Amino acid sequence: MTQTTPARHGTTPARAGHRAGYVVAVAVNAALLYVVNNLLAWDVLPFLTDEFAQVLPLLNFSLAATIVFNALYVIYDGRWFKSTSQIVLLGISMAVTVRLYRVFPFDFSAYAVDWALVTRSVLIVAMFGVGVAIVVELGKLIFGSAQD
Repeated sequence: MTQTTPARHGTTPARAGHRAGYVVAVAVNAALLYVVNNLLAWDVLPFLTDEFAQVLPLLNFSLAATIVFNALYVIYDGRWFKSTSQIVLLGISMAVTVRLYRVFPFDFSAYAVDWALVTRSVLIVAMFGVGVAIVVELGKLIFGSAQD
């Protein structure tokens, strides 16, 4: 017969995996921060216009907030904290998506396909998806807090 002992306080393998994931998320978002701030200078996306600079401050804020919250998750990732921070991050994501839609820093006139319509449609679907995710996180926060 196998006996199990209660988990000791500290880092379990699953928790260590989560922490590693948070560290990876910090690194990936830091790399993205570097990339998006150099896209215009690198001139690697011919359809990206100079108006992208109007979206950049909000995009930088979004990536920086994601870095900060993932760094905080390494220390503490309780349900209530994660749901609350995810709602904040999703709100910022919604703002970035709306800003992209309004500014629309893309010029697809050189292409035969109507990529502007496709891109606008994707942005609308993304706004809807972020809205749904906010509602889901609110539900997790409200109903999950009873379990904490």
